[in-house]
Amino acid sequence: MTYVVIAVWTARDGEENAVADIIRTMTPLSRAEPGNLGYEAHVSADDPRRFMIYERYVDAAAFEAHRASEHFQKYVVGDCLARLASREVTAYEPLTP
Repeated sequence: MTYVVIAVWTARDGEENAVADIIRTMTPLSRAEPGNLGYEAHVSADDPRRFMIYERYVDAAAFEAHRASEHFQKYVVGDCLARLASREVTAYEPLTP
């Protein structure tokens, strides 16, 4: 079963470069996690403050391990969240086995 997470982050005015740098830092660290199957980040073509991160994990437990990881806690919780105007995280499970 592949567990998919789509995160949409909107940076506060003036914080878009810092958020982009945090995402660039998180990408290889997240891809190296044992349960990660893919981690791709994109910036909106229409709004440089809006980012979408497409994440794939072997299961929900792997995603929870990602959220508990030292790098997630340091870069996302400890820094990035305060730089965001909004954050939406939606998880998806396979429709069919």
